[in-house]
Amino acid sequence: MADETPRPFALRRFVPLGVLLLAGGLFMALGGHRYLDFAAIAENREWVCDLVGAARAIAALVFIVTYAGLVALSVPGGALLTITGGFLFGPWYGGAYAVVGATIGATVVFLAARAGLAGLAVRAAPWVQRIEAGFRRNGLNYLLVLRLIPIFPFWLVNLVAGAVGLRLWVYVLGTFIGIIPVTFIFASLGNGLGTLVEEGRPPDLAILCRPTVLLPILGLAALALLPVAYRRWRTPTGGETA
Repeated sequence: MADETPRPFALRRFVPLGVLLLAGGLFMALGGHRYLDFAAIAENREWVCDLVGAARAIAALVFIVTYAGLVALSVPGGALLTITGGFLFGPWYGGAYAVVGATIGATVVFLAARAGLAGLAVRAAPWVQRIEAGFRRNGLNYLLVLRLIPIFPFWLVNLVAGAVGLRLWVYVLGTFIGIIPVTFIFASLGNGLGTLVEEGRPPDLAILCRPTVLLPILGLAALALLPVAYRRWRTPTGGETA
């Protein structure tokens, strides 16, 4: 169980998180986000494909590092980048590279957030402390649900997980496993990206709302919550065991 003793306030705790936020803001201010849209992919498609064909292993490494960097800076555009990975490397390799890159980048944010924000909930209202305690007790289950069903922004989940002080292995495992279904769904869209580029149509990101896709994901999320429901059912009235 994580240490609940309030940490002394020190600005240096927030330096890693501040650096990431500042770098992300600078990236957006300088217009880096303009390269993370469908038009930019369509315009540079042949050039990027030639680079991948000439040095596939290096291209895969660059893709993973780029993906990790964008996630670490909390820059939006992960879905389109995943689709591009599926187009360049195929749905299986592209999906795998995206999962690795996203997990690495998310872990960087998590560590920075935990360094600066962990322990602050102890100073908050009692109801906030109860939410934090419950999240830490069932961290893996809750994190799996939040990753499987992206209700909240990816960057926000990274910050909250760091703020409640989840164990590193719980966070990495929950993130890695939880993002696999959605990531491979988007990577599979990459198979038809070439046709979409030729027709000038953007990829259908609303695919997650289709019942054939959404219902299995909801089923996985329900399975992730079953252990939590069982523990609550077995716990006597009046409190939950730690």
